[in-house]
Amino acid sequence: MLHYVALSSAPFSADALLAGIAASPELGAPAHALAQQCYGLLPGFHRLSFDQGRVLLTLCIGEIAPLLRELQFVADALMLDATDPTGPPWDSWTAKALARHGRRGTRVTLADGGSGFQASLSSCGFTWPQATDAPSALRCGEFNPHWQQKTSRAPWREPTAAPADCIVIGAGLAGASVAASLARRGWQVQVIDQAAGPAAGASGLPAGLLSPHVSSDDCVLSRLSRSGVRQTAQAARVLLRHGQDWASSGVLEHRIDGSAGLGAQWPQPGLDWSHQASAELAAPAWQAGVAHDGHLLWHPCAAWIKPAELVRAWLAQPGVRFRGDTRVSALRRGATGWTLLDGSDQVIGTSQRVVLANAGGALPLLQNTVALEPDLAAAARGLPAVYGVRGQVSWAQHAVQDPSLFPVVPVNGSGSLIPRVPWQGGQAWFVGASYQPDTMAEWSAEKNHLANLGRLRKLLPALGQALAPRFESGRLEAWRATRCVTADRLPMVGPLYDDQHASLWICAGMGSRGLSYSVLCAELLAARWGAEPLPLEASLADALEARRRPVNVRTDSSLTI
Repeated sequence: MLHYVALSSAPFSADALLAGIAASPELGAPAHALAQQCYGLLPGFHRLSFDQGRVLLTLCIGEIAPLLRELQFVADALMLDATDPTGPPWDSWTAKALARHGRRGTRVTLADGGSGFQASLSSCGFTWPQATDAPSALRCGEFNPHWQQKTSRAPWREPTAAPADCIVIGAGLAGASVAASLARRGWQVQVIDQAAGPAAGASGLPAGLLSPHVSSDDCVLSRLSRSGVRQTAQAARVLLRHGQDWASSGVLEHRIDGSAGLGAQWPQPGLDWSHQASAELAAPAWQAGVAHDGHLLWHPCAAWIKPAELVRAWLAQPGVRFRGDTRVSALRRGATGWTLLDGSDQVIGTSQRVVLANAGGALPLLQNTVALEPDLAAAARGLPAVYGVRGQVSWAQHAVQDPSLFPVVPVNGSGSLIPRVPWQGGQAWFVGASYQPDTMAEWSAEKNHLANLGRLRKLLPALGQALAPRFESGRLEAWRATRCVTADRLPMVGPLYDDQHASLWICAGMGSRGLSYSVLCAELLAARWGAEPLPLEASLADALEARRRPVNVRTDSSLTI
């Protein structure tokens, strides 16, 4: 794999990128591949993927000094353009920040242009074997300080383990995406699930929406959702059949609470993600009964996806094996890794590393493991509160008269409607999902259908009225499952005990946003194992830490975006 991290003080458009290489036709193909992904470049990190995920570009937009603080990796090479007047302050502080990302032998190429930045780099440990008097010439050197680097406060500088064998427990979106991300980096991954086949739980949703969350203050959840949507969409383009398994349809959002959703100063690059719907885009919602003064947003990058198809595609990647009908009851630690036990204390398998990605089953499994490994008790207490939420989707094959009733694009806001999905040789529509804590007595299918009808009547009143007889008569199909939700509505990714080389990790708690979070969390886990550049800012990664302090998902002024 090749990682390339680029920092730019200002966003740029795909058109500007292509215009910049017009004189270099040999760059045409890669430039067009890059341009296709250069959208929505708001301040912050953007992970772009090429060559089926083997080449990763982390594009960082904004003030350089804060961006450097958010980066956590050691570079093999640095390329610096100190002749750019729009760049960072080329001073000792920037030099120190760059030195933080160097190891002995890290190469540096500097276009100085007389800025004097070479001297600042020299004072921070960079050396220049080939001196030159030309002020604009490229200077080549390396990081080779005459002092010993202190790395005790930067555990991210070294990989936690070399690729070997790993077991992932759970074959839903979380587990399958972790398996695929690790396998692409050379791990041999076995995915174990108690069900006979993959995606047997909440990830078996017939069709779901991949759509960014919006908020007036662009909160943590909103920023995480954009990063996740981008990465899942990239995976879908590579692995799934467009129009059959997924479609980049866009999503119309009806803000039923009357709020605008976006902040008043929403910047231009953000319009690629979300903007007020034009009359043309709003027309399907008006036809379905939404008032003309209702608040409607359009999300151009949103899509519908069949999650189970994505899960199966990940499990089919080289280096991944699936094992079903296997219930893991406890884990026991040994000298070389972990032993997985069934309910009769019989050995299921052993592995150097284990990832718990089995949603609501992760904490009970951890509690059983604590009985065998008492020193893990603190880990179980340090995880956020988790609870189950039942949900049912109401759906049906389209009748002959249906197409004229339904909007042509998915709509969300009070639940969601996906109007047209290829299904069993025809087309189906999906409405949902109901939302019921699992601490309550379970609702009947009929009560769940009526709950979904109530949401649809708020979302698209005329369509809800037209479909009411079908809902009330029960002439619908139902799909139901239980989501695993954390108290702060953010997933948890990280080691389960304090050790730089901890070999028991968790990736769970995706809630209703498994499509948005799964690839992001998997790439975060894999990056931390391999000391790679993170797919998002370190402060946003901290918000997903498994054993984290409570996070206010509405606003967090310490984040850089």
